[in-house]
Order: sequence, then structure tokens, then C-alpha cells
Amino acid sequence: MTGPGIVDAHHHLWDLAVRDQEWITGEALAPIHRDFSLADLHLPASRAGVTATVLVQTVCLPQETPEMLALAASDDLVAGVIGWTDLTDRGIADTIARLRELPGGRKLVGLRHQVQSEPDPEWLLRPDVLRGLATVAASGLAYDLLVLPHQLPAATEVATRLPELSLVLDHLAKPPAATGETEPWATAVRALASRPNTFCKLSGLVTEADWQHWTLTDLRPYSDTVLAAFGPERLMFGSDWPVCTLAASYQEVVDTARALTAGLSTAEQHAVFAGTAAVAYGPALAARPTGSDPRPPPKSARARRTQCRDECI
Repeated sequence: MTGPGIVDAHHHLWDLAVRDQEWITGEALAPIHRDFSLADLHLPASRAGVTATVLVQTVCLPQETPEMLALAASDDLVAGVIGWTDLTDRGIADTIARLRELPGGRKLVGLRHQVQSEPDPEWLLRPDVLRGLATVAASGLAYDLLVLPHQLPAATEVATRLPELSLVLDHLAKPPAATGETEPWATAVRALASRPNTFCKLSGLVTEADWQHWTLTDLRPYSDTVLAAFGPERLMFGSDWPVCTLAASYQEVVDTARALTAGLSTAEQHAVFAGTAAVAYGPALAARPTGSDPRPPPKSARARRTQCRDECI
């Protein structure tokens, strides 16, 4: 029996034998300081009804993107890749062109940088960064925004200056769900949403709340805010696996997103769980029916709270 599949628009993979993930530090993050492969993802994704995913960068190194594209080329579950390249490099157009020629290059749908780690709250507005973002737009790629609430005004200004660039906000800009505060985050996120070239991922909320004791009530003010601001047609589900496992299993994250959007119509739910990703990233992200992927799971390549707010991806 088949049905409409879910698109998971945000997850990661890493192999610590290839490179360490330097952001995974301290006792709180120790549970995810191990390898996470596509083999690990296949079973929970299948059980949750996920038929397509977007693999997102974790480090600001040029070597990682070709590796992710190669993984995507080897497995139909990964329908899109959000990579990294230096926005300030005047040769960024050539870099994007080279990435597209690599195995899996057709699955490159966007780029991202760890803006949350930049000390300048207006880093996105630097002339060299804006030039790079304009090149990203000209290439037809989207740009994922990994920012904190205080960096939202700069992101909004980018959306205003570059209306041809599709901007996708990761993790709702990490609102303070652990404290229950909504301002000034809510005002800033509404300002970003007022720009029609912006999207938002319903992702990362469980690790912004109290990892051990979060409830739907804790999360709902934030999901309701972005639902009202962006609308279902510009909101998309993302698991943020495996980072989410610090606070919830893969299935729990999917079930939570379903519960937070239960008041939507069937068409609106389809947008959040599949359609919006295809609009933001292209038709390669169109949902497939569950049970439609003929490929078997690949073999394994190798057989709390505050800290994550500032460091988790």
C-alpha cells in the first residue's frame, strides 16, 4: 500500500574517520559524537513515511560538498544537497559550475554558511557576501539561513535587496523555546516572512526546548508564529536528524510536526510535508509515494540546551 511520502528537508550525515565535527563538544553533545550514515537513516525514515530528503552541510570546508553530492548520487533517498562554498570568493560562479559537474551534482539545490557563528550581526550585508549571494541567485540555487534571532534583521535586508534569491530559514532562527520567550524573535521573524522570496523550515525546535521535558505546549507558540507568518505554502518540515536525537527520536520529531500542523487542511499539510520543499529547491524534491524507492538501504560505511543553541547545526 502506498500513500503520499514526506520530504525531510533538513538532515545531516557525518563520518568522524573522514573529519571531526568540531562543533560537537562537551558532555551534553556526546551522544551525537559518533558516525551517522545513510544506512542509519533509512529505517527510521522509511518507518516515518519519508521518501525524499535534503542533506545539509555541517562544516565550512570545500571538501564536504563533493562528498555529500557523491552520497546523493549513490542513494535515491537523498533528493537534494545544501552545500557550502565561500561566498566571498570572486570565483564562486565557477565553483558552483564545477560542483554541478561532479557525481551527484544535479542534486545540488542550495548553499549554506554557519552565519550563526559570525560575530558581526550584519555579516550577511557585507559587500563581498552580498556579491556572492547575488551569484547564488543567478545560478538558480537557494540559500539556507542558519542564523540566530539577532541576525534576522540582516537576513530580512538581504531578502529585500535580492528579491530573486530564495532564502530558506533554518530552525525558525532558533527561538528561545527553553525559556518560553517569544520577543523580539517573533517580530523579527514576521519581518523576514513579509518578503515573498523567503521560506522557513519547521525544524530544530525540540533542541531549542528543554531536551528532557519539552511538550507540544512549549513548542506551539513558535510553530504557530511561523505558520501564520509564512503560511503553509512557504513552510517545510525538516527533522534536523541526527541533532534532534538529543531530545527526540526521528519518529517523535515527525509526529510532533504532524501534531503542530494538525489544524491545517489536507492540502496545507501536503505543502508543509512535501510541496514547499519542491517550490523552494526545485522539482527534484517533489514527494514520491511511500514504498516507491526501489533501492535497498546502503551498507554502512563503517560498521544541553544552551550549548546547542549556539553550536548545533
